[in-house]
Amino acid sequence: MLDLTSVDLLDAFTQELKLCKLKPDEHVVVLSEPTSRGDYVAAAFGAAKACGAHVIAATVPGGNPSPSDSTRTGAGPGLSAVLGDTAAQDLLKAADLVVDLTREGFIHAPLQQEILRTGTRILFVCDAPDVLVRNLPRPEDKAEVLKGVNLLKSASVMRVTSEAGTDLTIELPGSKPEFQVGFADDPGRWDHWPSTMVLCWPRFSEGRIVLSEGDILLPFKEYVRQPVTLQIAGGNIEKVSGGAEAHLLNTFFDDADDEWGRSLSHMGWGLMRTADWFATALYGKEELMGMDARAFAGNFLWSTGPHPVLRRESYAHVDIAMRGCTVSVDGQDVVTAGRLVDY
Repeated sequence: MLDLTSVDLLDAFTQELKLCKLKPDEHVVVLSEPTSRGDYVAAAFGAAKACGAHVIAATVPGGNPSPSDSTRTGAGPGLSAVLGDTAAQDLLKAADLVVDLTREGFIHAPLQQEILRTGTRILFVCDAPDVLVRNLPRPEDKAEVLKGVNLLKSASVMRVTSEAGTDLTIELPGSKPEFQVGFADDPGRWDHWPSTMVLCWPRFSEGRIVLSEGDILLPFKEYVRQPVTLQIAGGNIEKVSGGAEAHLLNTFFDDADDEWGRSLSHMGWGLMRTADWFATALYGKEELMGMDARAFAGNFLWSTGPHPVLRRESYAHVDIAMRGCTVSVDGQDVVTAGRLVDY
C-alpha cells in the first residue's frame, strides 16, 4: 500500500477530471456526506479549480432511508437527504459534473437517471487512495470496453465455463450491453473510478456456476474457502450447495426475503489490468468498495437482484467475482481460463 500525500491525491484527481473532459467554466458539484473522506473532498475541489471550473462542495446528511437492514447491500434507493430535497436535486441537475464521494450514492435510484437525463455527468469515487492511484484509467481504455460492448450487441449467446465445473449459457438479445471505464466524459454519463469492465443484463441464463477457492463474494468482501455450486434455471438460482460460503449465501437470500434476491442480474468480464486480486485481503472492509475484484482483468463478474431491463427492483444485490473462467461470445473467446484474449 502506497503512502500518498495530499499532493499525490490532488494530482490523481486532476488527471481524473481531465479524463472526464472537464472544461474551464463548467460547473462541478463535489457531493459528500459527513463520513466522506475530507482529503477526497479537498482533492476533488482543488482539481476542479485547477481545471478552471466553477466548483461547489455540498455536504448532505448520509445514509439510506430507514429502516435499512443488513440485507440491503448498497443497492438501496440511495441518500435520503438527496431523494427528499428538491433543492439538492436541482443543484445536481444544474451541474455539468458531479463528483460523488458518498458511501453508496444513489446508483439504483430512479432519481439518478433523472439527473443524468439533464446532461449532468456523475463520477462515483469510493475506494482507498492507493487503489484509485494504481488504477487510474487511461484514455485508450474506452475503445477497449466499447469493443466488448459492440461484440455483445451483435451476438446471441455468451457461455461461461471453468475447470471447476461452471457451465453457464446466457442469452444476449435484449441484454442492454454496457461498460464502466473509470471516467465520465460524455453528457449524461455515470461512471465509477476505478473500473474497467464490460457487462450486460441478460433476460435468461441456464446451467451451473461453481465457485472455487479464492473467488470473491461482494459486498461481504470474503474469499471463497470451499467450492460452492449454484444451479441456475431460467435466470434464477434454484439451489446453492457446498461449504461455509454456500451457507452464507443461502442465509443471506433467506433473510433478505426479497422476491428477486435469487435472480441473476448483470454479468460480464473485467478489463482492469492494474487491479490486484489480493486487495480485498490487504484492507479493512470499510476502506474498500471492492473494485479491484469486480473489474480484475479476465474475471467473470455476475450478480443478483436489481435488473433494469426487466424493471426489477431489489435490495438483495450480491456481486461475485470469479477467476479461471473461459468466457465466449458466439463461440469466440474473450477470456480464456481467466486470461484476456484479443478478439
